[in-house]
Amino acid sequence: MENERPTANHDTSGVSRRTLLGATGLAVAATGLSLGPSGPALGASAKRRVAVLGGGMAGLAAAHELAERGFSVTVYERKELGGKARSIPVDGTAGPGHRDLPGEHGFRFFPGFYHHVPDSMSRIPFAGNANGVKDNLVNTILSDSWFYRANGRADGTLFGAIPHPAGAFTPGGLQRILVQEILKHKMVRPLEAAFFVTKLVAFFTSSDERRLGQWEKVPWWDFVQADRFSTEYQTVLARGLTKSLVAAKAETASTRTIGNMAEAFIYNIMGRGNDGALDRVLNGPTTEVWIDPWVTYLRSIGVQFRVGQSVEALETSGGSISSARVRDTAGNVTNVEADWFVCAMPAEKARELWSNDVLSLDPSLEGMNELVVDWMNGIQFFLRDSADIGSGHATFIDSPWALTGLTQAQFWREDFAKTYGDGTAVDCLSVDVSNWDTPGILYGKPANRCTAEEVKNEVWAQIKAHVEDNGENVLPDGILHSWFLDPAIKWNPATGTNSNDEPLLINTVGSWDLRPEARTAIPNLFLAGDYVKTDIDLATMEGANESGRAATNAILDAADSNAERATMYKLYDPPEFKALKKIDAQRYKRGLRNLFQGGA
Repeated sequence: MENERPTANHDTSGVSRRTLLGATGLAVAATGLSLGPSGPALGASAKRRVAVLGGGMAGLAAAHELAERGFSVTVYERKELGGKARSIPVDGTAGPGHRDLPGEHGFRFFPGFYHHVPDSMSRIPFAGNANGVKDNLVNTILSDSWFYRANGRADGTLFGAIPHPAGAFTPGGLQRILVQEILKHKMVRPLEAAFFVTKLVAFFTSSDERRLGQWEKVPWWDFVQADRFSTEYQTVLARGLTKSLVAAKAETASTRTIGNMAEAFIYNIMGRGNDGALDRVLNGPTTEVWIDPWVTYLRSIGVQFRVGQSVEALETSGGSISSARVRDTAGNVTNVEADWFVCAMPAEKARELWSNDVLSLDPSLEGMNELVVDWMNGIQFFLRDSADIGSGHATFIDSPWALTGLTQAQFWREDFAKTYGDGTAVDCLSVDVSNWDTPGILYGKPANRCTAEEVKNEVWAQIKAHVEDNGENVLPDGILHSWFLDPAIKWNPATGTNSNDEPLLINTVGSWDLRPEARTAIPNLFLAGDYVKTDIDLATMEGANESGRAATNAILDAADSNAERATMYKLYDPPEFKALKKIDAQRYKRGLRNLFQGGA
């Protein structure tokens, strides 16, 4: 445990264990899980105390890997464990024998190309589950996930499983398949579909050198030449992926990042390189079926938690971090000493710690000041009756606020009405709002200038404009029981604007060079978070988990430990394209275009 001054430091996590069989040891015995490396970090020096500053996805992943390797870990978190992934119970909504209605920052989903997160889940005991928390993942029906259109446009399902017969993984074969899939939806003209897919093929066959040296510096909007084509092309193809999935703006998002995600999703749908099903969600509120069991397991292997502790500064001495200054909710200040520090706070919070003294030891950290964060926050609509918007995710593609949603009760293991609220709400339509800067359809204001009530009314109206365009009364009057907006959104009546305490990192053009590695130039400071350079290269739970493992491995290296390194996964790279990528690396070095880029 870290040395702390003063010693008064209260644990206010209040972690629920209702989802487990008593003590974790009983759950381990019941599941027969292998819990990964344990015991002392063999070959390590006596420096084993780690302070993890931040208890979100990255911090918990780092604590998990380090504690299983014998380090003494304490996690400091200012709000709630689980970070943006946590559930947020709606206080005061529980009837007798019920739990509060389950709010959240936004709905969670786990595509098949996630590997780090499912691996961690499989090592978290859960009563009755042979594979731990991983068995709490359930499959959506991808073929019943919908692109909803407004203003009379035709709706369409998202891609189902794309076939990949012999020859699919040639440039021509892949192009034919993807053009056919796009044209099924009748959203864009054949010429536009063919052009867009040609750009995808050019990216997919680009070498890593070109992706980093060229495409990282090109906005996605320019890469797909959106200005040349129709409004439908711009809405569906150029902006669809960037807005709805990663809250990025196509005009400023890095082609390298968006292209990597397009590639990952397409290979996922083709069943290449997947961890499991194409698309999965949890079978209950995130905190109940994942975070609480995780924290309980981490406690059982020695991790300590200090919740309600805000990290204010890092003190330096002798070229290293000597302590972290934290303040609790009562205003008490503690100086935390440790052998190793893992800063697992979000980018916008972490960079507040980079004092002149810290920057003098690692000047590269100053680049983080130029990283861009944007808003992607959720609102939940609790319903008195079921709403048929599909057995998977719904994308409301013409919504000015870039809405996506999911009705959750169909996937949850417990009866919603019998478990949550006052018994009259039967489902939760959880919606992510990914564009807070564009005027809406009711008030003519962007979401960041709307009150909570106005945000609710706007989102509801934009969804109804999509799902009821054909005359169906999918969301009739009276179906809305109540609603809950992410409390990170705070309204200021004096300025008429909202603030956001939990924004999301956006991969803008050229941002890769501004992002740090997990290991800094300061010998005992390591970084974990969705802004750290990772293979997945996106602000996701998967990226956060990957960064926590990278920080762990960096500490093991610094400690000269011979303990087994945390497993690191990479996105799928089809062997059929390796030769083309090798050719492209040579062409890029000579200043030539990708073979499939054409003259555009």
